[in-house]
Amino acid sequence: MDRGALLEELGLYVALGAAEEEMRGRMHAFVEEHEDCFRRSLLIGHITSSCWIVDPQRGRALLTWHKRLNRWLQMGGHVELDDATLLDAALREAREESGLERVRPVSRAIFDVDIHPIPARKDEPEHFHYDVRFLFEADPSEALIVSAESRAVAWVALHEVIERNPDASMRRMVAKTAAR
Repeated sequence: MDRGALLEELGLYVALGAAEEEMRGRMHAFVEEHEDCFRRSLLIGHITSSCWIVDPQRGRALLTWHKRLNRWLQMGGHVELDDATLLDAALREAREESGLERVRPVSRAIFDVDIHPIPARKDEPEHFHYDVRFLFEADPSEALIVSAESRAVAWVALHEVIERNPDASMRRMVAKTAAR
């Protein structure tokens, strides 16, 4: 994984509002400071990659009910050693967590950035996910699966996403989608 490329992309990224801009700056500093920023073994936190999957009409988003975090979220997760780029990691996560085969990136550019705490569990302390998100598109008629990490997967009308998860990051991605 190329830290330099991520630093360049983060430098070019235009955040939506002051809160996301603050996270973009923190993420940039984190990547600069930690050569191992992509590795899960960095216990203070690490870069993750997610995908915001929408239908072609941009009226629905595909969400997963995450077992461990017990809430509706976009799909995504940890970067693996064989992921060439963060976009590749997000695409792998999209396929693993949804079963979608024909999911595709709308753009190679970063769609959103977010930094959020992950609660401690038996084998790891509380830490942060420095999440780089990409916009993907998929056909809602394609069959879905529920992965071992989820309790459910569902296409949710954009105007109902916030009812399922009112977090600022979800509000931001809904707003970005509605503006496209």
